[in-house]
Amino acid sequence: MAIYDLVIKGGTVIDGLQTPRYRADVAIADGKIVHIGKVRSSDAAEVVDATGRVVAPGVVDLHTHYDSQLFWDPWCTMSGWHGVTSVVIGNCGFGFAPCKPVDRERAMLSLSRNEAVPMETMRQGMPWDWETFPEFLDSVERTPKGVNVMSFVPLAPLYGYVVGLDVAKGRPVTDEELQLMCKLLIEGMEVGGCGLSAQILGDVGNVQLDYDGTPMVTDLMSERDLRAFSQALGALGRGVAQVTSPLETAAFMARESGRPIIWNALLADGALNQHGGQQMSHRDALTRLTELNEQEGLRVFAQALTTNFASEFTLEDYNLADAIPCWKEALIGTVAEKRVKLADPRRRAQMKQVHAERGGLFGAGYVLADIKCHWISSDVADARTLKDTYEGYTIGEIAARENKHPIDAMLDLAVAGELRVGFATPLLRTPPQAMKEIATGSVSLPGVSDGGAHTKFVTTARYPSELLGLWVREHEIMSLEQAHWRLSAYPAQAAGLKGRGFLAEDAPADVIVYDPDTVDSLPAERVWDYPAGEWRLIQKATGYDRIVVNGTTTFVDGECTQTTPGRLLRHGTE
Repeated sequence: MAIYDLVIKGGTVIDGLQTPRYRADVAIADGKIVHIGKVRSSDAAEVVDATGRVVAPGVVDLHTHYDSQLFWDPWCTMSGWHGVTSVVIGNCGFGFAPCKPVDRERAMLSLSRNEAVPMETMRQGMPWDWETFPEFLDSVERTPKGVNVMSFVPLAPLYGYVVGLDVAKGRPVTDEELQLMCKLLIEGMEVGGCGLSAQILGDVGNVQLDYDGTPMVTDLMSERDLRAFSQALGALGRGVAQVTSPLETAAFMARESGRPIIWNALLADGALNQHGGQQMSHRDALTRLTELNEQEGLRVFAQALTTNFASEFTLEDYNLADAIPCWKEALIGTVAEKRVKLADPRRRAQMKQVHAERGGLFGAGYVLADIKCHWISSDVADARTLKDTYEGYTIGEIAARENKHPIDAMLDLAVAGELRVGFATPLLRTPPQAMKEIATGSVSLPGVSDGGAHTKFVTTARYPSELLGLWVREHEIMSLEQAHWRLSAYPAQAAGLKGRGFLAEDAPADVIVYDPDTVDSLPAERVWDYPAGEWRLIQKATGYDRIVVNGTTTFVDGECTQTTPGRLLRHGTE
């Protein structure tokens, strides 16, 4: 009779705690690791040969927006493909609970722009069997999951529930309203929310705006409100906050709450931040983080963007140019309205001026001539002619051929293709030394995956594979021991996720088995696998032999087993 459900045999164990690597067998039973050492194969119901492979803890992804996707995609892909076994949702203050039934459409409208989740997909994909935050967590618990899920209590829904999103943008909340929101925050944490989250970026340089181009309600939050929420968090004596904001805002929250703060985002100089413009050099940010943690006694972690950045986008629903007023104005409205605005010579003149001043396209400064027309929807009129004429050519080549300004060449094509023309930007490569500096900072947490968001534009949820492959294997910016600590145990510690993120006897069996010589991300592809027939960009992974969640295998050689062993992780009870 088998003693163990699964034995991973003969692999190189990297336990996530920076213990030097060693070779051992890992035995799993009843969802937990029960022995690490020498194990007989005959004692196992299933044996995995891990010779030449690394056996490591599953990745803990702290920054995702799978709040809707988890209801139709149990494995929260892309994350589930790239070794992630636990995700945290409710980031940036965005989410769907609490929410009155009459306000559901309004809540989805916000997420349709600031995180670019397709509207009809949300309508069809979410059960909406909740109103309060506790009811939302109960719904997540009932839903089959292929990864573990923990949630922040996002602040924007609190404003929507108590005041109304649009009302709260127009006036200060009353003392009574603020008190009630703080009460709801504490109630949400008491049932398992891990803390609060917010985006506080103001109305300048912000690319995560509401559906109508106005700032999100939390972007306009007063110091009074933020102090009250922070103090409410601190009153509970546990929990953490996540904030997308200037660094000093995170410091303020740490002082007022006495709790750890996870700050977004630490960027290598010159990198594109999908959450807005970089406000300080990465070395200045690292210096300030050291001051806050070592001198001022404030626990402020930094999520570091550890992927090279590229964007594949259409202008049908693009929002990552919202920091530039003329682009933001042109890209708000229906497709028909946007086509008219993008064809307007007056607006194009403004875009050309901004392009000349910035020396590139959008906030990233992409070289417009190098952007490629890489896809044209077959559903648009004259699709075959457009494909034959333009697909595969760069904007520079098209502009030269048609004797046009590159802005005109790009927008003429977009308008002709009913805004369903895909444009691919060059990859913005971070210098290895700069990546090493941000990824190995004393409080740096690799990631900013944004899994579940901006899925028609970016694929940053591949970050675990890119860290292990590109940055560790090819550029040696850190050891594998340190990489797995930063991917798993350190983020779990930062979020107060106890008992996960490392391999040890009696720990939950969240385990990845992979080939360190081949682990990587596969090329980007477009798939139509969202509710309502919507598409998304993805990058699958290679090199992972086995991904195990709570002792059950979810992926073998990249193929899903269709099992759903994930759990809702209620903070304070795990």
